[in-house]
Amino acid sequence: MKLGLQIPSFAFPGGTPAIAPTLARIVRTADDAGFDSIWVMDHFFQIRSVGPTTDPMLEGWTTLGFLAANSQRARLGLLVGGVHYRYPGLWVKAATTLDVLSGGRAWLGIGAAWNEQESRALGFPFPPLGQRFEMLEETLEIAHAMFEGERGTEGEFHGRQFHATRLLNSPQSLSRPRVPIMIGGGGERKTLRLVAQYADACNVFGQPSGIARKYAILREHCQAVGRPYQEIERSTLQFLNISSDGRNGTETPSRIADRLGELGDAGAQHIVVSVRDVFDTDKLELIGRELIPQLKAA
Repeated sequence: MKLGLQIPSFAFPGGTPAIAPTLARIVRTADDAGFDSIWVMDHFFQIRSVGPTTDPMLEGWTTLGFLAANSQRARLGLLVGGVHYRYPGLWVKAATTLDVLSGGRAWLGIGAAWNEQESRALGFPFPPLGQRFEMLEETLEIAHAMFEGERGTEGEFHGRQFHATRLLNSPQSLSRPRVPIMIGGGGERKTLRLVAQYADACNVFGQPSGIARKYAILREHCQAVGRPYQEIERSTLQFLNISSDGRNGTETPSRIADRLGELGDAGAQHIVVSVRDVFDTDKLELIGRELIPQLKAA
């Protein structure tokens, strides 16, 4: 089982001047501890499930470049990007740039998006959901074409949402056959169908029974499009509040290992965790010392 770290908040002690050094310390510690991946959200305002709207929030791709400079082995990505924030060519160029500069460690995480509040506030167009799904599918089609061969393709693309005349991608990604694509969301009719058709991984939320259902539906979509289900990495996002002794409402590494093991039994292969008070990097060291070895041995 793989273990990833999501960093959803930058409200670190010390305020804005402390964001960069604290984030660098978090990333270096997680990388050294053995996390397989490190992720940030693709938001411009903090989301309600994490903190107040006015809490600090960094732009995602810029932050991933900073993460790449402060790590050596973990893969890096957005969990997940909002499709309407960028045109398809920019999505692919940003992912390729991160992949090249990180030595082949990028993910292209993307989804249909949901946060209308921040889009309206900052002036981003926020199309209806059906249109955003069209944008998502066409972006995925363009991504596959741009990741082809040594420099993408010479052909044109004409869709309902996007038009492109030359899908050049130079330099090409180090990750082959492409920067792996993760689609976030558990929509059973559209999202999981797009995973089956275009993606290398999915990310869904929920308890073991819920994610098992999503994975079963993904398997059905794979059968419908003729895609081997085993080609798709199944991931889920979870929350951890860890301590060595389990006091004050926290969980011990052994208890967390049992809980994550239940997710593994439900089909999860890559569990991405958001760690409470992640700026306390002793928690990441504890995970590396006691939790990750248990997950790798399971």
